[in-house]
Formats: sequence, structure tokens, C-alpha cells
Amino acid sequence: MREEFNHDRRRFLGTAAMTIATSQLGMMGCAMGEPTTGLQLPVEGELPSLGGATGWLNSQPLTVAGLRGKVVLIDFWTYTCINWRRTLPFVRAWAEKYKDQGLATIGVHTPEFPFEQQVDNVRWAINDMRIGYPVAMDSRYGVWNAFSNEYWPALYLVDARGHIRYHKFGEGDYDRSELAIQQLLREAGVSGVDRELVSGGATGTEVAADWEDLKSQENYVGNERTENFASARGAKPDKPHTYACPAKLKLNHWALAGDWTVEKQAILLNEANGRITYQFHARDLHLVMGPAVQGGSKRYRVRIDGQAPGAAHGTDVDEQGAGVLTEPRMYQLIRQSKPIADRQFEIEFLDPGIEAYSFTFG
Repeated sequence: MREEFNHDRRRFLGTAAMTIATSQLGMMGCAMGEPTTGLQLPVEGELPSLGGATGWLNSQPLTVAGLRGKVVLIDFWTYTCINWRRTLPFVRAWAEKYKDQGLATIGVHTPEFPFEQQVDNVRWAINDMRIGYPVAMDSRYGVWNAFSNEYWPALYLVDARGHIRYHKFGEGDYDRSELAIQQLLREAGVSGVDRELVSGGATGTEVAADWEDLKSQENYVGNERTENFASARGAKPDKPHTYACPAKLKLNHWALAGDWTVEKQAILLNEANGRITYQFHARDLHLVMGPAVQGGSKRYRVRIDGQAPGAAHGTDVDEQGAGVLTEPRMYQLIRQSKPIADRQFEIEFLDPGIEAYSFTFG
């Protein structure tokens, strides 16, 4: 049985401005000015307890008391989140660059989907994504709630006295975040802090989105939160049903073909050769999916406008559109070059027993 959470959890999409509510951390915000004496980094609250973590990877358990005297970077993540994936090159680079100057980087892995609660899956992600800093498993949202956090990704900086001095929700502002790290290190008495800023060096799925051409937003496919489902007569929740795709789809609409069960958070393929079709407008298309029972592999085939993707294939597909699903994660299926236009994506699963959770774009 799946464990469901009732927390207010939101991916922070892009760099759009959002209103930040007052929480137990105080009014969460930082001054936008940048005077010559440095950034304005007011005290936003105290570093909450990390005791709500359900486990630790890459480290023994860390405590607030044990971190006193260090500048601390807290990075809330969940490994299928594309918005977090695009921030990772910078977090990884900061952790490496400043670790010997007193910066302690901690990733707090708070899961969105049930399979992200499993330690082995997170351990796989840490290895695959080359994360060497400590990671707190936050499967019960203990640390998330202690921070009154609401977003993936979310970054908090804590000074050497244990005060939260800076936060960033969502992607972007990497230079400003690094300048804040440097300033807090200097405040802590660290001399010779390198003022040069990292470049990140992103590749693959970590490359920043093509915001100019991004006209498709994240869409969950489970019945609880999906939008624009276009198969005739809609979804039949929680029971096997044979669906058909319409001949044409409007932009950002999607449909199923074949025998599927539409569940609350995911869709489950019951028989081979089921298809998902999606009309999208973006450089990149990703799908969070995995085997319904871990340990096996499932074959799939991707088409774009009815043809093999060729040069538009993503990192998890070859030029003929063939791919193999092995673990539950985000798969990059399309990365196309300009010009970007409305395109019809189709994925056919040659084996039954797959679950799909959400589409994301870049």
C-alpha cells in the first residue's frame, strides 16, 4: 500500500516571482539591493533541528550543535524534480569549492513520489548524480516541516552562529547565491575566499531550460492532479480500462491508448503496447516513470510527429526511439534543436507493468 502525504508540496517552476508567506522562520525574504559593502542578508530565523531526518547518506547524522561555527548550505531536493536537477551543477560546485573554507553542504531529500522514499533509490540517485556531500533522508517530512518549506528546489544559507540569512526558491540567481556564500564565509572569519564565481558546467538533463521556447509546463498523469486529459469519455479512476487516442490533440493535451489503470498518483499499464501521446512545445520532454515492480526492465519506443526522433532523441533514447526502463526516475526522451514548434510526442511500451507519474519540460 502506498503511503500518502498531505503536505503542501510544490515544485517551483522556473524563475517566476511568487509571494512568500510569513512562517515560523519569520518574514522570509532578503533585500534586493546590493550595496558596495556586500549583500544585505538579514536574519530570517534560526537553523531548525535536523532530528526529523529518517536517515543519513554520505555522513553520520548531523546536528545543529555540531554545525555551529560553519556556514551551512541546506538544499531541499527530490531526485525526479527537473527544476532541482538544473540547480544541481551549482550546488555540487559550491560544495566542492568551499568545503575546505568552512562551508557544510547538506542535501535534504524530501520525496514527492512513493518510490522516492526508498533508501536504495535515493542511494542510486546520489551515485548517478555524483553527490558527495551529506544527504538527510526526509521521508516523513520532519525537516521540511521544521523549515516550513514549500518548494523543490529550496536553498537556505545559515551563518556560523546558526542564523538563517538567505534563501532561494527555484532556479536561477546562482551568482547572487554564491556571493551570499562568500559573504557569510568572510563574516565567519575565513580569509582568502576566492571571489571568482563557478560556471556550473551543466550537461545532459542539468542544462538550463530554453525559457524562450518553453510553452509546456509540468503535468502529472495520475487522476488526482492531471490536466487536459483528452481520451474519449475521460479517465476511469482505479480500474482497468481500454483507452483510445483522438486523431488530433490540442497543445498541452495528452491521451492514452491501450489497457491502463489510472490511479491517484500514477498510471499503470496492464497489457503490452500501451501508448501515451502528448502535444507539447519545448526543447526537452521528460517523463517520470518506472517498473511497477522493481528489479526488471521494460522496453519502450518513442516517436515525434509519427517518426523516430533521430537527432531530437533525449539521453534515455537512441536515434531510432528505442529505450529501456530499469529504475523509477525521470527519463529524458526528447531534446530537439531550434526551431522549436508544437510537436506530437508518443511513447509506446512494449512490455506491461510500467507506472508513469509526470511530464516535465525544458
